[in-house]
Amino acid sequence: MWFSNKIDMKRSFIIIVFLVNVFIAGVSNDSLASGNVIGSKQNKDDKLAKEMAAVVATFLKSLSAEQLAETKLPYDDPARFDWNFTPRKRKGVTLKTMSAGQRKVAMDMIKLVLSQEGYHKAEQIIDLENVLRVVETRPANDTYRDPENFAFLVFGEPGSDPWGWRVEGHHLSLHFSSINGEVTYTPSFMGSNPGNVLADVPQKGLRILKNEEDFAFTLLQSMDEKQLVKVLLGNTAPNEMFTSNSRKASLEKMEGIAMAEMTAAQKETFKKLILAYLQRYHVTLKNQQWAELEKSGLEKIHFAWMGDQKNVIGSGQGHYYRIHGPTFLIEFDNTQNGGNHIHSVVRDLTSDFGEDLLKMHYEKGHP
Repeated sequence: MWFSNKIDMKRSFIIIVFLVNVFIAGVSNDSLASGNVIGSKQNKDDKLAKEMAAVVATFLKSLSAEQLAETKLPYDDPARFDWNFTPRKRKGVTLKTMSAGQRKVAMDMIKLVLSQEGYHKAEQIIDLENVLRVVETRPANDTYRDPENFAFLVFGEPGSDPWGWRVEGHHLSLHFSSINGEVTYTPSFMGSNPGNVLADVPQKGLRILKNEEDFAFTLLQSMDEKQLVKVLLGNTAPNEMFTSNSRKASLEKMEGIAMAEMTAAQKETFKKLILAYLQRYHVTLKNQQWAELEKSGLEKIHFAWMGDQKNVIGSGQGHYYRIHGPTFLIEFDNTQNGGNHIHSVVRDLTSDFGEDLLKMHYEKGHP
């Protein structure tokens, strides 16, 4: 009898363990399927940091001595903070001055740190320079609207601590730093002019930042009158993002409506909107950022709006919104060219350019 009971207990234990494992596997598989696996800074994956160091080192090795001198700077060089998203002459080696092989490696750098969707957006933003040449009746060799005027800079030694790199041109400014095996990606700017390609060109109908715009309008138009009182900060949109290309992003206070005050459906739309930005980046960066948002409190993130409440292109039209949390800011502005010229940026209020991680790095006594 005792032996029989012991067997029954053993069988019950085995069954319970089996069911628990099945449940855990099921949750893991569901999370993987939905793309919601979230990492954290405490459990960082340094695989991306190593891969980034390798691809950037390959790029540097492909450069001539003259190109290398133009491209590689110390990590503490002030140029690291001198960023912009307008057409201008930039430091660094440009696509125009690269060989075909060098261009491939340069684009491989972008491809590594972005998702497939994000990389496609970057390619399309570069290609819009060709559209602007047509729209503005510029010659094919025009240097103001130039798809080859995108410059690469490397700060420090790839694989050391700290180091980083950036790529920048008209409407694209991407910044990456690597410190103690963790990669940071802000500030991160993507713009689109036109926001909606109306000209009779092969790119006609293209809206590079479609989700970033449409999800925001869906959220806005789901608000009731009481919610709109909080959401709407003004009937006129600003002609530029409030933080623009500042070295440190800072707004006086969080305004608008907090996620905590939204309905369940609105919360889901708001999360989709935030992820429309985070999904531009490598899954490690996306998950790392989402974990930080959860840690600081998703319910505290605010949504605010200014300008037109319908997406209309025409003289005097335009709209602006922002997503503002304790440590995180997204700004979206579509006011120029009659509401058909978009600027959007993702900022980390504590660690743009990896500043917070760098501070902790030095506090721990690292050189």
